[in-house]
Amino acid sequence: MDATGKQKRKRIGQRIKRNARISKYVIYKETLIDFKEQFWSFTGALFGIGLIALIQSSYLPELENILLTGSFGAASVLIFGSIQSPFAQPRNFIGGQIVSAIIGVSIFKFFPDIIWITAPLAVATSIIVMQFTKTLHPPGGATALIAVIGTEKIKSLGYLYVLSPVLSGTLILFVIALIFNNMTKHRKYPTNSRLTRVFKSKGLKRK
Repeated sequence: MDATGKQKRKRIGQRIKRNARISKYVIYKETLIDFKEQFWSFTGALFGIGLIALIQSSYLPELENILLTGSFGAASVLIFGSIQSPFAQPRNFIGGQIVSAIIGVSIFKFFPDIIWITAPLAVATSIIVMQFTKTLHPPGGATALIAVIGTEKIKSLGYLYVLSPVLSGTLILFVIALIFNNMTKHRKYPTNSRLTRVFKSKGLKRK
């Protein structure tokens, strides 16, 4: 075998070893039990969902509005439990929720009584629009779906559904995420953002 062939095989071997090291590191990080991380994930989700539930139970029944929706549970997994994920970043979280809500309501208005069209079309369209607008956020699919299969209270809201519960609940969770995800030096949310540095410097001291 000539020198060129040996060098080529050597480069391939080095690349394989490098990829193997990266894979081992990723697997290690994903399976590592970090009780501090789990504590802040738990606390953030507890306060975020708890605050929304408190507001709904205390003030909203008289208005016949629904603030606590199922997609917020899925969103909490991302913004409190996987804060480095691109899907958890503010553009994706807030934008994806709003875009999906608009899509869901719009489709329901066009086909109000054809569930086998509205349900899949709402989810599929929200995915495409989120991809196009670079706001892909998996729980957004649930937000769009709720707009067409939710309770009569939800359906009767029309485009108000976009403002409340979607936007209002999203902003509540976002503010809680900013606070609890920046309480220690080991957590930073959003990633690579001036907003993070502002929160870190305004009294949320590293521990």
